[in-house]
Formats: sequence, structure tokens, C-alpha cells
Amino acid sequence: MKRIFQLFVLYCMTTFALSAQEKSPYTLEDVIPGGANYFNLTPKNMPGLDWWGDVCVRADVEDIKTVDVKSGEETTLVTLEEVNDALKSKGLKPLYSLMSVSFPWAEQKKIYFRHDRYSVIYDFGSKDISLCTQLGKEKEPANPDFCPANSHTAYTIGNSLFVDGTQINPNETEEGVVYGQSVHRNEFGIMKGTFWSPKGTYLAFYRMDQSMVTDYPQVNTSTRIATLEPDKYPMAGMTSHKVTVGIYNVKTAKTVYLKAGDPTDRYFTNISWSPDEQSVYVIELNRDQNHAQLVRYNAASGEKEGVLYEEEHPKYVEPQHPIVFLPWDDTKFIYWSQRDGFHHLYLMDTKSSLYPEWQKGKDNETSFTKSIKTTPLTQGEWLVQDIVGFNPDKKEVIIASTEVSPLQTNIFAVNVKTGKRTPVGRTDGTHRAKLSASGKYLIDNFTSFEVAREISILPTNGKKGVTLLTATDPMREQFNLPEISVGTIKAADGTTDLYYRLIKPVNFDPNKKYPAIIYVYGGPHAQLIHNTRFYDARGWDLYMAQEGYVMLTVDSRGSDNRGLQFENCTFRHLGVEEMKDQVKGVEFLKSLSYVDGERIGVHGWSFGGFMTTNLMLTYPDIFKVGVAGGPVIDWKFYEVMYGERYMDTPQTNPEGYKGSDLKQKAGNLKGRLEIIIGGTDPTCVPQHSYTFLRACIDAGTHPDFFVYPEDGHNMVGRDRVHLHEHITRYFEDHLKKK
Repeated sequence: MKRIFQLFVLYCMTTFALSAQEKSPYTLEDVIPGGANYFNLTPKNMPGLDWWGDVCVRADVEDIKTVDVKSGEETTLVTLEEVNDALKSKGLKPLYSLMSVSFPWAEQKKIYFRHDRYSVIYDFGSKDISLCTQLGKEKEPANPDFCPANSHTAYTIGNSLFVDGTQINPNETEEGVVYGQSVHRNEFGIMKGTFWSPKGTYLAFYRMDQSMVTDYPQVNTSTRIATLEPDKYPMAGMTSHKVTVGIYNVKTAKTVYLKAGDPTDRYFTNISWSPDEQSVYVIELNRDQNHAQLVRYNAASGEKEGVLYEEEHPKYVEPQHPIVFLPWDDTKFIYWSQRDGFHHLYLMDTKSSLYPEWQKGKDNETSFTKSIKTTPLTQGEWLVQDIVGFNPDKKEVIIASTEVSPLQTNIFAVNVKTGKRTPVGRTDGTHRAKLSASGKYLIDNFTSFEVAREISILPTNGKKGVTLLTATDPMREQFNLPEISVGTIKAADGTTDLYYRLIKPVNFDPNKKYPAIIYVYGGPHAQLIHNTRFYDARGWDLYMAQEGYVMLTVDSRGSDNRGLQFENCTFRHLGVEEMKDQVKGVEFLKSLSYVDGERIGVHGWSFGGFMTTNLMLTYPDIFKVGVAGGPVIDWKFYEVMYGERYMDTPQTNPEGYKGSDLKQKAGNLKGRLEIIIGGTDPTCVPQHSYTFLRACIDAGTHPDFFVYPEDGHNMVGRDRVHLHEHITRYFEDHLKKK
């Protein structure tokens, strides 16, 4: 019997080995977004899951179903046929899918959607269209912002702002002035330009005057004769745009502007409303971005009512979140701050009054003063990533945070009075949550290295919920994938732990010597390694492992989710500390017996393109081949808001700008470097790369260059597949061969 069992085990092992060998190799069409097979190989999802009050709903193509929060059982609520019958009765075109509808009203049997330039409300109780408002007659509206409280929609056409067909700004559009759109180049968490008051009485909006900003001459080469299509692009140290905040009264059709004073060289961020609509709150910064003020204005008159809180830092202050009032107490709101070294929440009481005195934060660098009572709500060497919502009955705020690990996002219910945190859902992996109206349940979309995707409905009291989907991974089922591991190495400062992701070649042979590629970003607001499927490894990383490369990524100092000191140690000298940490990654690679230390390459995009080029020029004896996509070459050519936050201005930091100007190092190039850009990149404008090529010509060095005409800062669709084919060929030609 023992012999039979041994033969059976041997048979199973042999069969498994053969099946692994028989698995077909994957192609770039399989692993790159835009590839023919990409979406067939991603784990199954449940799109359209949302909340109708406390009722979970799933909007699909043909119907909308309710999902029982305890059993997961589905029941049809609305059908596409019913909606189209109602649309037909109004003379409107049919809708092809229900996946884009929303449920703005918890107590009403109504759905909202935009369709064929109309704002539509369908009442599934009466099976009729209860609202149908045309948004744009001749031109497609942009930036739509629907207000459930009054059923009006704000939107833009060109540079003008409208509410249900009424133009808010002067009929004669001012040259270079933009209404109702995102400002300050989407920095400071700004992603929109209109902000409805809670009851729908007012609409706050941005007015951006960029008539004084220099035009950057982007060129469209797809026309018979190339066409000039300039962007307004304020470069570091140059004249920036001026922003004001308007308040439009829906009933009177009158507009007042916040009396904030001269807007020159100031940023107006994170607009929010008081629950009673009497006040508007704005977090204002100076151009140096080292002094922030939370300011309250009277909504009706625009008068400034007071500064509630101020914060200074010798490097920078970066507000990214508007204040949020407690739904059960209109006198208290939550403010985000990094004054203790990590992004945390602070409870502020508008009914209190304090004599403002400057104090030091726990990081010993931030200074702050407050005129109202402020209480820390969360604390510790971890950071809050998001406020998911509230549970008013239990007086809890539901948050997403890195408390478990910097590699994860976990959900917690925080008691506002005591600060006690209750974990919601599994403690491993990365979670995205959507909260019900009462805050008693949430939809949890979970992934980890071990779990491709799991979607559940969970009670926020920490108890077990119902699992709606546990997805398998088609990539793991169909292909022989590489070994992926995560660990830590010491940063160049000798004390800080840095996370790395290492991918060994498919069919790894420890006796071979493999070439290695470092995939790098390294800049603010980005983290390349998380506890997700493949530890966040991109499809190209997996593909190159199949082609016989060791792939390494290190999240260096300067990157996201590790606290303020970890990020701002690069201040005024971008690239210096980050490169030192990437060299520590090289040392780690060279310590591995199977890595060929003479064949190390590097690749990155945007800030990663800056890092790739810089590493090739600063450490030319280490890196043999590099591919830099959309690189920053000279920070003087980058935009005001981002560039000056981390580098100050060229006038005040000439040494830092000179040290990070890669044109100065053009003569150092020894290996093979290719630069790839989009021909009309609005983020890292083509001037970066063109001036670097000129510097290389003058220095007698020979980089390679490739352009995607009419593409922007990155390539999408079929261009993205072509891009990665091109990058792969470059490493195959110049790094794989000795």
C-alpha cells in the first residue's frame, strides 16, 4: 500500500510538472490594457454594485436587481425594456445599458442617468420619466454635476458654465477665463470645478483667469498643415493663473464672489459647505505652499468671516481633502492634517472659541494655530487614506487606512467620542469600500496576493457578512507565472526600511545568470507595491519575467503612504535621495547569485522617466540600458503647482534646479538610453526631451528617441500595446545580449 501511495504521489507531481510546462506562454496582448485578450484574463468583477439607501442594488446591462444584504439573493427591480418604453414615450432614443444609472434618493423609487445630452430621472414606481432636461443643444456638455436636492445639473460648454441651460458667466465669454472647471492643474485634490450646497440653494464654482499665463505651443501634426493648439502652461517661477470662487443663487440667478482679496500667487482649495448653507469653507495657500489657512465665508454676501485654523511647515503644506461635517452634529467637522507626521483626522468644534497661539506638531517641524477647539480623532505612525462615510446611529466615521501595513488599505469604524477603532472585513490585502446610507453596511471589494478578487456585503460592526463573489484568476489558471516576492531593504540613510518586489524569471534556474530590470517611479503620490494581485506587478513586468529577466521595484523615499518625513526628505533636490535608494536596490540585485551584475537596466515613466534618465547619467557604470517615458528633464520646464511644492522656484533654489537639470549630465551617457514621449504631452511637455537631445548632441552622446504623434502623457488602447512591444524590443536588443 505504501508503494502504491508513493507511485501515486510521483504520478501527481509528474502530471503537475507536465501541466505547468504545457501551459501556453502569455503575450503582450494578454497582459497590457488595450490588448486583444486583456479583459478576458482579468478576474471577474461585479460592476454596477451600489446603494439605494440601505438596499444594495446591482445595475447591469439589461436590468437592475436588489441584493439581499444577509443572503446575497437577487431580485429584479427595474428592466431596460421598462426604461426604454418610458424614453420612447418622450421621443427620446433608447438606452443601451443601465450600468451608468445612480440612486440619489434613498426613500424614492427613482434612478438618475444622463442620456443623449439630457438629464433624466426615471420613476420606477410609476414607470414614467419624471424629469428630462436638455443640457446642450448643439455642443456636447462637459463636467456634469447633478444636484439631488434640486434636480438641477451644472455643466460646462467650452469655457462657460451653465445650470440647466442658463449660462452663469457673462454671455460675452472673456478671453482666457474658464468657469466651472478644475483649477490649479488638478493639484491639492481638486478634481472638479462646481460644488452644490447641501439643499441645492447655491452653486459654488471656480473662475480661473489664465489670460496672463504663457501659451505652450503644442502642435497637432494630423492636419494637412500642422496646427498650433497651445496649452496654458505656467512653468515653475513664471506667472500663474488667478482663481476666484463664485456663489450662484439658483432662485435669484445672482452671483457673488468670495471676498478673499487679491488672488495673485494664491491657491484656493478644498471647497466645502456648512450643513445650513450659510457658510463656505476654503483652504487657502500661499504660492510657496508652506502656509495654509482654513477660512470661512458668508455664502450670501461673500464676506470673510474668519480664519479657523492655520498650519505652516518649512518645506510644504499640502491640503488634499475638504472638511466634512458630522451628520449628527452640524457644529462639528473633520479636518485632515499631517501636522503630526502622518495624515490624520482632527475634530473641530465651530461653537467653541480659543485664543489662537502657535504650537508645534509632533513632527517638530509643523507649526499650527487654531481659533476653535480641535481634538485628534486618529493618531499613530500610519495614515488615513479616505473617509468612506458615517454611521450616525453609532456616532462612527468609517475610514480606510494603512494601520495594518503601508502595503495595504483596510477599513475601520472609528468611534468619534472615544477614538476606538473596529476593523471591518479581512485584515489582509487591499479593500475598496462603498457605504450604505445609514453606515450599517458596506460593499467591500477586496484583493490580495492570494485572492484575485472577493466582493462582500459587510456589517460595519465588525461581524461576518455575505460573500457575493470569489473570483478565480484566469492568468494563474492558464499560464505558467513567475515567482513574485516582497521584502525590505535598508534605504541609503541606513535606517529606513524600503519595500521591494522581486520577480524571478519563469522556469527559474538558480544556476543561470539573468539580466535584471528595475522598474522605477520614486516620486510623490505614488506607491508601486501593495498587497494586491501580483503585489501590483504590471503585465509588462510579468511578461519580461517570462522573457528571462529578473524584475525589481523599490518604493524609495519620496514615495507615498509612509508619512511626511519619508516623502519630504527629497525637498528642493528631487532625484538625489531617491536615486541613492534605487542604488541600494542594485546592491540587493548584485547580492543574488543568479543576477548578472553587468546587465542591469532601468525603466520608468513620468517621474519614473526622470529617475530612469538620471540614473543612467549619474551612475553610468551601473546601468547598461534604460527606457525613459515622458521624462522630466529640467524642473524649470515643469508646472508651477507641483514643481514649486517640491523644488521651490528656480529663483529661490538655483542650486537645486541645476542639480536636477539632466541636460547638465548629458555627456555622462555610456549605456543605451531611449526616450519615449507623446507628441503633444500636456504634463511633461515635449520641450523636456527636445532640449535634452540638443544637449546630448552638443556633448557627443547618442540617446535613442521615439514619439507617439498626437498622444499625451501616456499611451492608451492599441498604442499602449505597441509601446510595450517597443520597450521590450529595446531591452531584448541591448540588455539581453552580452
